[in-house]
Amino acid sequence: MSSSAPTKATAPQPQEPESRPALGALDRYFRISERGSTLSREIRGGFATFFAMAYIIVLNPIILGSAKDMYGHQLDNGQLVTATAVTAAFTTLLMGVIGNVPIALAAGLGVNTVVALQLAPRMSWPDAMGMVVLAGFVVMLLVATGLRERVMSAVPLGLRKGIAIGIGLFIMLIGLVDSGFVSRIPDVAQTTVPLQLGADGHLGGWPVLVFVLGALLTLALIVRKVPGAILISIVAMTVLAVVIDAVAKVPSWGLTTPKWPGNPVATPDFGLIGQVSLFGGFGKVGLLTGTLFVFTVLLSCFFDAMGTIMGVGDEAKLTDERGNMPGINKVLFVDGIAVAAGGASSSSATTCFVESTAGVGEGARTGFANVVTGSLFAVALFLTPVATMVPSQAATPALLAVGFLILANSVREIDWADHTIAIPAFVTMVMMPFTYSITNGIGMGFITFVVLRLAAGRGREVPVAMYVVSAVFAFYYLMPALGLT
Repeated sequence: MSSSAPTKATAPQPQEPESRPALGALDRYFRISERGSTLSREIRGGFATFFAMAYIIVLNPIILGSAKDMYGHQLDNGQLVTATAVTAAFTTLLMGVIGNVPIALAAGLGVNTVVALQLAPRMSWPDAMGMVVLAGFVVMLLVATGLRERVMSAVPLGLRKGIAIGIGLFIMLIGLVDSGFVSRIPDVAQTTVPLQLGADGHLGGWPVLVFVLGALLTLALIVRKVPGAILISIVAMTVLAVVIDAVAKVPSWGLTTPKWPGNPVATPDFGLIGQVSLFGGFGKVGLLTGTLFVFTVLLSCFFDAMGTIMGVGDEAKLTDERGNMPGINKVLFVDGIAVAAGGASSSSATTCFVESTAGVGEGARTGFANVVTGSLFAVALFLTPVATMVPSQAATPALLAVGFLILANSVREIDWADHTIAIPAFVTMVMMPFTYSITNGIGMGFITFVVLRLAAGRGREVPVAMYVVSAVFAFYYLMPALGLT
């Protein structure tokens, strides 16, 4: 793991019994009242986002720790947990304080796989992380020159809506898969059907029941306009999961077992911080291949973050009538810092997380929610066993609910009569979940948009930036055929 209109059907925010008194310097800095939020909503949103993405503390070390570099070296799991948590804390706080948006960051899924399976086997781990740092520097350079904002501004409003809808469908699929409600059919089954209901074509087991109850509870609370609906559901389902696990002795909950740890305190190990060789990888693989590696990391980080920022910003009503977000350059620059910081800490590239929509669903509208989320990641450095006891089955119902809300808010705002917009938007929204990648959805949507506008004789209406980016994506998809991977 992602643009507003004159009128917008957004998630109904419950009327809270609190007024909005001036919160002093805090309110003025984060513009909490100005954005129609309250301190309690921001705090709840920060907690909801943390619980929705806390799994990364466990998952990122598994992905990176299972790979070996060209010398057969593996990264230490404990050090990876520390690196993942400290980088998520730092970059999320930075985004909140500087960018003032409720978009949390952590090690990017997909990018960490590229680092583990493509970069590391052909160089040392410090070399591979150096490639990530270089990609972050390039992102910051693109922001400083205005090119990144220009690319985002060049995207037509209808296509932006397609990106938002695609992210909504994507996070819904993430929730269904991570909860075990649907699962991948193994290749040994020799079927062309990729997914099935439950683990064997049927729903069964206590974990799936927790997810189903959590989804129903979340949606019921939203319909009832109960303040804190998502957070209430996460906490309630976590308690239920702890009780079920203690009584029924569930064999597996996936990555996280809902059990109170014997020792809730863990000592952080910062041994991987700073273990980076900026240009060592080029000496191992050559200038061309090394440049292509940096390009691959850059492309994934650039457009994953772009899609997430558009989708979350739209849902949080932070965009104007043209779909542009005021102050976007600060957000984009922090994202570039985050990519480099992830490489510098050996936790892989850090990027914006679509799970931030869980906090937005709770009413978060400002960077103060990020301050809460980032602080929780900082606490998780010492309380990792506690932070990771929330099972995915308790947190993922939030993604299902928020995915629906994003879809409902955006689908009516696409001009379906203009096929040069409608078809690219459709391609974008379906390719994100079908390829399990925000970047792929954006790339295929951009290329389709350019081709259809040219076919309709409307090539002059296409911004130059869209031509350039579409050409870059076309080259990226052709790289394997050209023998460049």
